[in-house]
Amino acid sequence: MPKRILTGTVVSDKTDKTVTVLVERKVKHPLYGKIIRRSKKYHAHDEDNAYAVGEKVRIEETKPISKTKTWKVLDRIQGGEIAAVEADV
Repeated sequence: MPKRILTGTVVSDKTDKTVTVLVERKVKHPLYGKIIRRSKKYHAHDEDNAYAVGEKVRIEETKPISKTKTWKVLDRIQGGEIAAVEADV
């Protein structure tokens, strides 16, 4: 069975070797059809304490590491920074 991989934002890095990752998904309301956001927080293993609050990361499902940790951080997602370009008039 393949391991699930999710993308989210680090919202807490206060605990040792653990980060809390907020994963948001968009679902369609069953009756009204409007697209709504659902979110869930996951505790992910961060061995080197390398990730800080606000970073976008990918997490992968693993065997249980502790009571609440069953995910580990794979890598950081580089944000696509868009540079502003001024036109000469």
